[in-house]
Amino acid sequence: MSGISRRHIIAGAAGALALPGLARAQAQQQLAIATGTTGGVYYPLGGALANYLSRGIPGMSATVEVTGGSVANMQLLGANRVGIAITQVDAAVDALRGNDRFRGRPVPARTMAVLYTNRMQVVTVASTGIRSMQDLKGKRVSTGAPGSATEVMAFRLIEGAGLDRDKDFRARERLSPAESTNAIKDGKLDAYFFVSGVPTSAITDLGATPGVQLVMIDHDEYIPRIVEKYGPVYFAETIPAGTYPGQTTPNRQMSVGNIMAVREDMPADLVTKILDITWNNREDWARVHSAARDFTLEGQKSAAAGVPWHPAAEAFWKAKGATLG
Repeated sequence: MSGISRRHIIAGAAGALALPGLARAQAQQQLAIATGTTGGVYYPLGGALANYLSRGIPGMSATVEVTGGSVANMQLLGANRVGIAITQVDAAVDALRGNDRFRGRPVPARTMAVLYTNRMQVVTVASTGIRSMQDLKGKRVSTGAPGSATEVMAFRLIEGAGLDRDKDFRARERLSPAESTNAIKDGKLDAYFFVSGVPTSAITDLGATPGVQLVMIDHDEYIPRIVEKYGPVYFAETIPAGTYPGQTTPNRQMSVGNIMAVREDMPADLVTKILDITWNNREDWARVHSAARDFTLEGQKSAAAGVPWHPAAEAFWKAKGATLG
């Protein structure tokens, strides 16, 4: 059930009778935040955000959901089981349009804030002999946890590289990044895909393992082909050498933006309160994880958001001086 606890399902059901993803019980508001796997970036950022909101809004009790990632998060938002979904832009656009995993079930999503860039990382170690996307053929790979945007983006990259996800691998697993790192250490996996901010703890762990030489596979050459089919939500970036232990060369890869999404019917005053608290805690947020350093006024762009702004969020950012474009 995408890592949702029974307690949170009950809270979400109650919220359907009150505010979107927001349960009211004994004068207390309970707000659930959909994050991701514990080895990624969404989870620590979501945990800190829940803390800020619980302290900053009287009567608020904010909690985090451990999930498979962006696709699951948008499904939870669509089902009114969470109030906030941290998500990649590609998954949010699919959800809004009712495409792919959301076919027949479009989500009335709106952007509250643009956060930071997520990097597609194709991870292996020197002992596998893998040096390119083509070298993955016949290997054992993981394309990410079920319900994750990693899985969606990995499938699109594999397709863009001219590989068949169902036929060209010796085995294709659906593991979290932490599980993937452990499987490579144990010799049970050759490579894995993971989309996140950098650095991410699972890859850092792999690179720091004694006797292991980390290898990051370049794949930026396939971006034009992917964008041609799926739209301009992806762009090329470089992960600098030394970002991870043992990473000796820059990694030329494909990136996508991240947003905080809410339902279009979230009350305007609540959106404003959440944004005000989040913005005021941005320096502490960046200490929780360096990816939050990219949560800036300059980053609040409509093109980066992909999904239309919630009206209260649009007003908030304009009042702060953002040029949304």
